[in-house]
Amino acid sequence: MFEEGQLYSPVSEGQDGKVEVHLGQDHPGVHDADYRERRNEIAAAALRWSPGEPVPHVRYTEQEDEIWRTVCRELHVKHERYACREFLEAKVALGLPEDRVPQLDEVTERMGPLTGFAYHPAPGIVPLREFYGSLADRVFHSTQYVRHPSQPLYTPEPDIIHEVIGHGNLLASPRFARLKLAAGQAARRVETEAALQFVARVFWFTLEFGVVQEDGELRAYGAGILSSYGEIEQFRAMEIRPLDFGEMGTIEYDITSYQPVLYRAESVDHLEEALGDFFDTVDDDTPARYGIVPAAG
Repeated sequence: MFEEGQLYSPVSEGQDGKVEVHLGQDHPGVHDADYRERRNEIAAAALRWSPGEPVPHVRYTEQEDEIWRTVCRELHVKHERYACREFLEAKVALGLPEDRVPQLDEVTERMGPLTGFAYHPAPGIVPLREFYGSLADRVFHSTQYVRHPSQPLYTPEPDIIHEVIGHGNLLASPRFARLKLAAGQAARRVETEAALQFVARVFWFTLEFGVVQEDGELRAYGAGILSSYGEIEQFRAMEIRPLDFGEMGTIEYDITSYQPVLYRAESVDHLEEALGDFFDTVDDDTPARYGIVPAAG
């Protein structure tokens, strides 16, 4: 199973104000009452937060800090072996703590001087247009919970480990930050849902699951690969295709499995130019140019 690719667990608020995170039946924490209550507590604070207010601080437990330490330790060697140079340099520049879970405002404070991006708390899933559109304001929506302790190297949904170790280190790179900014501007510019979905799919196959040729070998830059203990060991064995944004925007894929098809840029320079040009020029007619017919009604 793909550790970070599945959908967020839905979050609801009852008439009595009680916030509940609805975990799937195959979620490792579904039968753990303490974990479920912890998830509800963290989600409630994010749900009641408004921009301009202090970001809610989560008092992480020793167990949660230990999960963070375990993932950082296991991914450290894998990053050196598989991550592209741009990601590695950004990771050093951001300098996230590896002995404890950082607070989101701490990530923002470290990232601000590098690229100007800020982290906002999210209780769970963020609507597509809001999530991508916020990138145009240099805002990244992030959950704050930590995966279940029974499986420290696995999560069926994006937790703070994916959001910060994957996307945070990527956002600390001015080059990748510019691409995410361009993706946000594209999401703001297009008006149809088909065009927005096209932007999201290209984002998925690049900034989430992109690979690049570097120093004669294939390396990863996608946040989904670089935050996944399992997938980072497998991506070189997948079917590797050259960048093709039309194909990315129309190909079927399963978010619950390792991605069997990945798209390779010839260099970070190539990626920056080609992907940046796509995001700068995509419009509401783009899906139709690639044969996507709008749904009737």
